[in-house]
This record gives sequence, structure tokens and C-alpha cells, in this order.
Amino acid sequence: MKRDMDEIQMARNSVMEELPEIMSGKNEKNNQTEEQKKQTEEKNQKTDENIKESGQISLLENRYDHRIHLLSVIGEVEGHECLSSNTKTTKYEHVLPRLAEIEDSKDVDGVLVLLNTVGGDVESGLAIAEMLASLSKPTVSLVLGGSHSIGVPLAVSTNYSFIVPTGTMVIHPVRMSGTVIGAPSTYDYFKQMQDRILSFVENHCHAKMARLEEMMMNTGMLTKDLGTILVGAQAVEEGLIDAVGGIDEALKKLHNMIETLKKS
Repeated sequence: MKRDMDEIQMARNSVMEELPEIMSGKNEKNNQTEEQKKQTEEKNQKTDENIKESGQISLLENRYDHRIHLLSVIGEVEGHECLSSNTKTTKYEHVLPRLAEIEDSKDVDGVLVLLNTVGGDVESGLAIAEMLASLSKPTVSLVLGGSHSIGVPLAVSTNYSFIVPTGTMVIHPVRMSGTVIGAPSTYDYFKQMQDRILSFVENHCHAKMARLEEMMMNTGMLTKDLGTILVGAQAVEEGLIDAVGGIDEALKKLHNMIETLKKS
């Protein structure tokens, strides 16, 4: 009996000696959990701020272990002048530095561009399109609600493009608001600008210049105006967009392109 009591006492003493270590380990685990929670909250807050400020986030946690940058072009592409505060805009001064950073970064494998834009400043839109087209990283675009006017070069600037079935693209001549001098040189400037846009589009899709000009100057579709509206599959049939699809198809295509590049 005494021997049993001695063994119980020894076990108690052993537990008491190990208790500080056990508690220390438990506290350390709790501290790690709290630190992880804090890091997660900070990450989510940073992501929310990036979306709010520039419509851009990084897609890191995926089954392919690829690092994708998501760029959204929404509302109106803002140029050198600020638009009103109640207008949704994509600011080119936010996009251009980020694209340069993406090109030079080892932490980005590809870029997904979401488009729902009414167009906007021609020079700024073309600048963004040229930057996207010159990236060495795989790029995929997805036209959602619409990609009108200068949104057309933006949509075709990526390596591969998708449009949802209800998405629209509008091709029309260059327009300018405000006072315009009615002189031959003004019209020559407009023609030069249109040629720049059409040349870029032709070089980055399957449509030909003659057909693009025909759609741009079409008088039978838009009342009191010029241009052509293409919906979903029509944009694919005309050679502007590569395929009809949604976010699932766009991401799968981008992951495949990244994987192919890594193997080559």
C-alpha cells in the first residue's frame, strides 16, 4: 500500500515539474494563433484597401500555386484631367506603375484583366493597352458588362481574351468633347488617332483593318451615330475576342499558360 502511495506521489511530482513547460507551450501556441489572426486581419484589410483604391488584388491561394495579379478596368478610363467624384473611373497613373512592377517582379506569374468599361481617354487607354501587350508574363482578359470604345484595344491587348455571353463591345469613330476647331488639320488628327487604334486592334486580334473600319463607320445600327455593337459570340465571330467564357474559363486558361511557360 505504501509503495502504491509513493508511486502516486512520484507521478504527481513529475506532473508538477512538467506543468510549467506544458503551460508555456500552451501559451506559446495561443500567442502564435493570435499572431496568425492579426496577420490575416492585416492582409484582409490591405486587400480591401487595394480593391477600393485601384481595383487590383493578388490571387495567391489557389490549387495551382500560381501567383496571379488581378487588374480591373471599370467605368471610364481617366486621362490627364480628373473626372467628377461620382464617376467610376480607372486611373491610368495607378495602372501603369503597377504593370511595370508586375513585369519586373518575381512574385507574379500572370495577369488577369477584368473589363467593364464605357471607354474614356484615348491616349491613356492606349498607354495601358500597350503596357499590357508588352508584358512578358502570360495575360488573359475577360469582358464582362462591356468593353466599349477604347475598351476594345484593352480587351485585345492580352495573350488570350474571353467575353461572357451577354458582354458587349462597341466600335465607333473617335469622339471629342468641348470646343473643336472645324479645320482640315483637326479631321486629319482624328483620322490619325483612329488609325492608331485600329492598327493596334488589328495587330492583337484576328480581325482585319478593312472590316474594323467598316464596323466603325457603320450607320445602320446606332441611331444618329456611327458604329457597331457586338454581343458575346458576335465579338468572337468577328475575330476581336478569342472565346466566349466566364471567370472559370479565364482562370483555367491563365493557369495553363503559366504552367506551359514554366515547363518551356
